[in-house]
Amino acid sequence: MRKFAVICALIATPVFGGVEQGRDLMEAGKFKEAYDTFWPAALSGNADAEELIGVLYAMGLGVERDDRRAFEWYLRSSMKGHPGAQSGIGWYYEVGRGVEIDLVRAYMWYTLSAIGGDPDAAISLEEVVKKMTQEQIDEAHILVNDYKGWMYPFR
Repeated sequence: MRKFAVICALIATPVFGGVEQGRDLMEAGKFKEAYDTFWPAALSGNADAEELIGVLYAMGLGVERDDRRAFEWYLRSSMKGHPGAQSGIGWYYEVGRGVEIDLVRAYMWYTLSAIGGDPDAAISLEEVVKKMTQEQIDEAHILVNDYKGWMYPFR
C-alpha cells in the first residue's frame, strides 16, 4: 500500500507542483519555460494552469499571441469556475478580440466571475452595462441563473 501512495505522489507532483513553478518562471520573465511547465497540468485539467496558458497566449509571452487559443484556454478554465479566466472570457466578448462582440455573454461571464470572488469583475460589469439595453441585461440574467446553479451551487 505504501508503494501505491509513493507512486501517486510522484505522478501528482509535476502536474500540480508545476503551476507554482510556472508562476515563478513567469515572474522571472521565463515565459517559454513557464508555458512548458504549465502544459502537463493544463492537459490534466488544472484550471489554474489552463488560465495561465490563456494569459500567455493573450499577451504573446513565450508563445505567439493568439487570441483564439487564449480564448479557448480561458474557456476551459472558466467552465471549472476559475474567476480570473471568467473575467478574461467576459473581456474577450466585450471587446471582440478573437470572437464576435457579445455584450450579453460578457455581462454573464463578468457576473459569474464576481460571484466566484474576482474583485475586478464588478468594475468590468459596471462598464459593460453602460453599453447594454435593458433587454440585453435581462437576457444576461437568464444565462447567469442557468450557469450559476451549475457552476456555483452553494452561492
